[in-house]
Amino acid sequence: MSAAASTPQEYKRLTQYEVDVICAKHDRLWSARMGGARAVFAFCDLSGLSVPGRNLCDADFTGAILVGCDLRKAKLDNANFYGADLQGADLTDASLRRADLRGSSLRGANLTGADMFEADLREGTIAAADRKEGYRVIEPTQREAFAAGANLSGANLERSRLSGIVATKADFSDAILKDAKLVRANLKQANFNGANLAGADLSGANLAGADLRNAVLVGAKTLSWNVNDTNMDGALTDKPSGTSVSDLPYEQMIADHARWIETGGGEGKPSVFDKADLRNLRSVRGFNLTALSAKGAVFYGLDMEGVQMQGAQLDGADLRACNLRRADLRGARLKGAKLTGADLRDAQLGPLLIAADRLLPVDLTGAILTNADLARADLRQARMAGADVSRANFTGAQLRDLDLTGAIRLAARGLDDVI
Repeated sequence: MSAAASTPQEYKRLTQYEVDVICAKHDRLWSARMGGARAVFAFCDLSGLSVPGRNLCDADFTGAILVGCDLRKAKLDNANFYGADLQGADLTDASLRRADLRGSSLRGANLTGADMFEADLREGTIAAADRKEGYRVIEPTQREAFAAGANLSGANLERSRLSGIVATKADFSDAILKDAKLVRANLKQANFNGANLAGADLSGANLAGADLRNAVLVGAKTLSWNVNDTNMDGALTDKPSGTSVSDLPYEQMIADHARWIETGGGEGKPSVFDKADLRNLRSVRGFNLTALSAKGAVFYGLDMEGVQMQGAQLDGADLRACNLRRADLRGARLKGAKLTGADLRDAQLGPLLIAADRLLPVDLTGAILTNADLARADLRQARMAGADVSRANFTGAQLRDLDLTGAIRLAARGLDDVI
């Protein structure tokens, strides 16, 4: 190894004032004002400093030390964190879309609710510019991205690249990892409870002792993965959950039920879909399924836009990632239902008038609505005691007399006026 290759990298320690000046110049660059300059923090030490909410898109943090930094809600899209040390940093709700985090350390970092769409967290080699050699290698071995103990709960990691990452005991609960690359990743004892791993590549990944309860693994590649002592209770895979569509004439049953409702019982007949796997139906868009019984049924990913399900019995049903926009669910029972990531914009979830003096409210007691979109939905008098509405969007929703007793409301939007 050459002497140049073994020379330790020197880091420039920055003050909070210096960082603020650099951020201000970056802001001017983005707003096309005079005196603007791209923020470059390469091989700088920013430990313990704060840039919450700052626009640092495209900034250069190559090899920087950001231990314990406050980066909450910072805009870091396309930023370069190649080989950076982010141990213990607070990146809650930060935007890191397409950020380069190869070879970085996220040990103990808080990335709750962060948007890391298409972020690159693969391994990488740390190198630095050298006049004679062009680039000299500071660390001659490949560095895995290191995220042991990191909190990525509720983070958006869709289509991110995490192959080879070391994320032992990391928290990915309720995270979105659709189509993510996790080839040969070390995920021992990691928490993926409720995470969406649809289409993810987990080939050769080590998930020994991990928590995959209620995770979505539809279309996931699992060749040679290690799931020894892994808890997969309630995990949704490509295998039918309950009675498969292929075993019963579900399409005809759905049509018969809709016809029975539309004709007031004159034609068709009522149907029961309790514990049925209805995923292969693809769509029930606009169907009239009033009073349908589908307790514990799996609707995952179905197009249900505009469906009429007033008074439906949907306790414990899996409605994750369903399109329920403008659906009529007045008076429906959805106790313990899974609605993570569901589109409920403009949906009717208010009370159902069943007699001149009797209203039947929607029952969402204990339901899981993390990352659900309820913008402009009618939720008047809805019972949501004990529900998990973390990171859900209630913007513009009607919330009069909404019962959220004991509900988990972490980072939920639009609930400021609800006690």
